[in-house]
Amino acid sequence: MIIKTRNVALERFQHLHKYGCQIVASLLIVGLLVGCGDAPTDGPYQTTGMKIGEVTDSGAIIWVRLTQSKERVGTGAPVPDTLYIHPDTGALVQDPRWPATPEDWVPVVEYPEGATIDNIEGAVPGMPGEARIRYRAKSENEWGFLPWAAVDPQRDFTQQFIIIDLEPATTYEIVTEARNSGNEAISSALGGQFKTAPLPDEPARVVFAAITGQAYPDQDAPNGGFRIYPSILELEPNFFVHTGDILYYDQWGKALDLARWGWARMFSLPTNFEFHRQLASYFMKDDHDTLSNDSWSTMQSEFMGEFTFAQGQAVFLEQVPMGERTYRTFRWGQDLQIWMMENRDYRSANTDPDGPEKTIWGAEQKAWFKESFLASDATFRVLISPTPMLGPFNEGEIDNHTNFDGFYYEGEELRTFLGMYDNVIIVSGDRHYQYVIEEAETGLREYATGPASDAHARGWNPQDIRPEHRYLNVVGGFLTGTVDRRQGRPTLVMRHHDVDGNILNEDMFATY
Repeated sequence: MIIKTRNVALERFQHLHKYGCQIVASLLIVGLLVGCGDAPTDGPYQTTGMKIGEVTDSGAIIWVRLTQSKERVGTGAPVPDTLYIHPDTGALVQDPRWPATPEDWVPVVEYPEGATIDNIEGAVPGMPGEARIRYRAKSENEWGFLPWAAVDPQRDFTQQFIIIDLEPATTYEIVTEARNSGNEAISSALGGQFKTAPLPDEPARVVFAAITGQAYPDQDAPNGGFRIYPSILELEPNFFVHTGDILYYDQWGKALDLARWGWARMFSLPTNFEFHRQLASYFMKDDHDTLSNDSWSTMQSEFMGEFTFAQGQAVFLEQVPMGERTYRTFRWGQDLQIWMMENRDYRSANTDPDGPEKTIWGAEQKAWFKESFLASDATFRVLISPTPMLGPFNEGEIDNHTNFDGFYYEGEELRTFLGMYDNVIIVSGDRHYQYVIEEAETGLREYATGPASDAHARGWNPQDIRPEHRYLNVVGGFLTGTVDRRQGRPTLVMRHHDVDGNILNEDMFATY
């Protein structure tokens, strides 16, 4: 990859959009004014917010990143241009074949004159320092503490804190605090909250939300970000799942520093910042937030320049709260257990011939899934996959378990296994539209969440309604599931919502 600087009018990036204090005004302020010019030091700050993840009935992981500035670089600033060296002519051209990723096109990233990775639009440079966590049950007065720990400059100035020994089914308040190393003065404090899971033998009402496909150019909130996030918060869910494609490296993430810039500008958006400090999240990755469209670990391509698949795996782990592995299961009370699968790290090459050796999950993950699934006594078992397992699919799409030229053999194995059991639901990301598919042979149902905004909805002809469709809608929005008891019977209600939270489709599953 080549990175260049070109001349542009300076006024393109001298005007910065200021709104940092608007964000901070809505935050929990602990002992000082945060982010509006009254902090006792010159940082570090927490402009990319917090992330609360991997919540169980007794613990959670809190993600913190320290930043130089209390504001992100605003919308008047420049962004680099990405061109490609045409393999036949040598000319610099725009990529005309998105979302295809031509293997022999070498990217050239051009920075406007005076622009760097630290002052382009949405940039939030990191800063050394220390962070700590305060936490308490909402009903309590005394705070617990996790001690000060330095953020890691090699991991984008992030740190992850593990809280243990929490009470089940309890709302906790947390405060992430920052300071300069060796300085006792707290430079920023950010408040948040989350709910722990009920115990496995406890019947409980549980609400979860899930999305996919969050593209920065397709924002739809008036002041920056996505309308789905306040819409989800209004429903007061217990937890949130991002099924992957949290951002899209393909057209701009051609080097490690650019990949990290993408995470900073996405999570410093007002809606995203506010959302993730108020709700526990589970993060999954797919192709676009690992490397590029339909990518796998051994793929050979010039298209992403200096950025590699291994770097994409590492960046994901530094940018979200995550435990030892990216496939995992969580129990939420007596009636719900979820499984979140890893679809990039262990897959065979997409181009390999299909058969018993070709896999998306890999042998170890597949064995773990079957064992943990069979061991579960949850009323409803929900499998969450970054890519479809039932369909539908367009001709030539071989990146998932549904296409005959892709990973269909393994898909049949998994569909046959799941179809032997009652009260199993599949939730799928990846698709830029919403659907419910019911497989005739097994009765399995798959719910595609749909993308984060209407501007990102595409990829299927809305008139192409097939016999397996129970619902089809090419729109943005989100999916929710609500587990409850009605007259003593466990029920699960699956709902598709539009970006403003309005219900577009609803299905109820009840036990007898």
